[in-house]
Amino acid sequence: MRPKFLVLALLILPSLAAEGQHHFKVLHAFGSGTDGAGVWDSVTLDARGNVYGTTSGGGAHKAGTAFRIVPGSNEQWSEVILHSFFSRPHDGAGPLGGVVLGPSARLYGTTQVGGTYSAGTVFELGLGPHGWREATLYSFGNRDLACCPWGKLVLDPEGNLYGTGGSVFELSPGPKGWTETILHVFTGDYGDGSGPQAGPIRDSAGNLYGTTLHGGGSNECGDGCGTVWELEPLASDEAPGGMAWTEIILHRFGFVAGDGAFPGLGRLAMDRKGNLYGTADSGGPYLAGIVFRLTRPSAASSGVWTETILHGFAEDQNGFEPSGGVILDNAGNLYGTTIAGGSGNGVVFKLSPQADGSWKYTLLHTFNGYDGSQPDANLTLGADGKLYGTTATGGTYGGGVVFQLTP
Repeated sequence: MRPKFLVLALLILPSLAAEGQHHFKVLHAFGSGTDGAGVWDSVTLDARGNVYGTTSGGGAHKAGTAFRIVPGSNEQWSEVILHSFFSRPHDGAGPLGGVVLGPSARLYGTTQVGGTYSAGTVFELGLGPHGWREATLYSFGNRDLACCPWGKLVLDPEGNLYGTGGSVFELSPGPKGWTETILHVFTGDYGDGSGPQAGPIRDSAGNLYGTTLHGGGSNECGDGCGTVWELEPLASDEAPGGMAWTEIILHRFGFVAGDGAFPGLGRLAMDRKGNLYGTADSGGPYLAGIVFRLTRPSAASSGVWTETILHGFAEDQNGFEPSGGVILDNAGNLYGTTIAGGSGNGVVFKLSPQADGSWKYTLLHTFNGYDGSQPDANLTLGADGKLYGTTATGGTYGGGVVFQLTP
């Protein structure tokens, strides 16, 4: 079972090659011995092509790991466990959101539980003279409104970190340590969202964008079908840090016939025009999820973002329940995964824009369980033009895999 509640300027990536045969390779299968298990978010690549991520379980203390997978000769890859989380006395446990790469090759991530108050942590990993060392930067309090973060962090040029738990939070470094600021609390009331799973993205102006699993006010889904939101910073002498943040709901799911419901673990993507792309793992014209675009309003428009459903999934071998979000390449193609469908273990897909305004769906890979199962995170497109991704389960030892897909 996948978890129920679990940056970026513009996500523009190199174009993949033309359609044709696709080479799939498992870089590492998790779950053996004291290895980690359960990869619920995307991987991060450095300039040398090393692959970094986290597992929510396994490791030396059964509380999760942070790992690096290194390319070697003859296309062989090897895993290095950078840290096995311990949960006590102050270490975190259960990292679900992967890691982001910061200055000086340092890695930043979150754990959902553990830490001083057992409500999760933000951690840093750095390479020193005696190997990799983990430090807990911040422990969330048991009554902290940002408790128990799930999604990946985003780092701004000033070194501030942004993430989501029960709220959107900012962590800022200072001489006395890191300071938490709550930017917005999701209440689910009056059309607001609730239950964010995915981490936020950030544009060049400093605005944050994300989704909530529930809320929005629609009666079609009980607690609401979810939202897409934006947070805009405005200078304020009275606000913490001199900045007040205003929430704008860009879309509420479930109010239009055939609309999607429950945007899940995958982060949004943004094109050069500022339009947003994402997925919802339920609803749609065939009731099995959608890929959507939200078009930014023009200066002459009413200021309302417009939703377009680019693809509706059905419960068939082409995949369904696309909870993992999508990414963009320079040609405007979208790449994503579904957690179900195919042979029952999920798929990797591509959506290509056509001259008539439609989008062509291409099935790139079907998982068979032995090569992974339940891909439920954003893909990553490397500088080499290859797709890198994760599955939460499956593989040789059942603990999930990191894979590479080459067109």
